[in-house]
Amino acid sequence: MEIEVLKSKVHRAVITEANLNYVGSLTLDEDLMEAANMIEYEKIQVVNVNNGSRIETYLIKGKRGSGVCCLNGPAARQGAVGDIVIIISYARIDFEKAKSFQPSVVFPNENNRL
Repeated sequence: MEIEVLKSKVHRAVITEANLNYVGSLTLDEDLMEAANMIEYEKIQVVNVNNGSRIETYLIKGKRGSGVCCLNGPAARQGAVGDIVIIISYARIDFEKAKSFQPSVVFPNENNRL
């Protein structure tokens, strides 16, 4: 049997931009993606601490070291610059292997840097 578990999390990133006129997604600093073991186009859940919204979208690689965390397209309606978000990805894994699996969790500072 397989179950879905937390694979990766960027805990309390700060939204730096909201671009309504973009195709859609979340642009995230490549440093944060790498540290959290996330890849471009990976499906994610974005949980907004400020307003309680939860959306599903995918990642786009942002400039390394830029601190960017940009809600794009319709997602831009779910947060404002300065809001705190938690970015989560999940993975399906064998139940027994899941018992010892350790997710990658990143805690960026207020400038979205490691």
